[in-house]
Amino acid sequence: MSKEEIILTKEGLHQLEQELEELKGPRRRELAARIKTAISYGDLKENSEYHSAKEEQGFMETRIITIERMLKVARIADSVDTSSVHVGSLVVLNDLEFAEKLEYRIVGPSEADVMENKISYESPLGTALMGKSVGDTVTVSAPMGEMKYEILEIRAMN
Repeated sequence: MSKEEIILTKEGLHQLEQELEELKGPRRRELAARIKTAISYGDLKENSEYHSAKEEQGFMETRIITIERMLKVARIADSVDTSSVHVGSLVVLNDLEFAEKLEYRIVGPSEADVMENKISYESPLGTALMGKSVGDTVTVSAPMGEMKYEILEIRAMN
């Protein structure tokens, strides 16, 4: 994997493509209309509507460029190999300190969402899990100290 390459699941790729389509289409038109309306209010120096819309436009255009760059270097993780952890794996862990069962999906960085138990392969836990197999134990450094997990199960994400 090259340093530039970004690994995504099919779902993650689809989400990025949808976001890009939304930003380049309806959102751009909506923002252009807001800017046009704000200009009609007159003096741009003290026109907070105008400055707010222009600032939002800058953020949106930056996001468009970011997504386009990500899509250029994206590689889709489509393997169903469950012999080891990789992007696209659903991993069931046993937290050895708290004897708690945890389940995480290993995804690309742009897909990570802790609330949905989706962790990036670039995160400390994701990095520690990559390439490991059922029965392996991984240790992760965290602000509260080292955490140890045993891999109980590896499945392909649906």
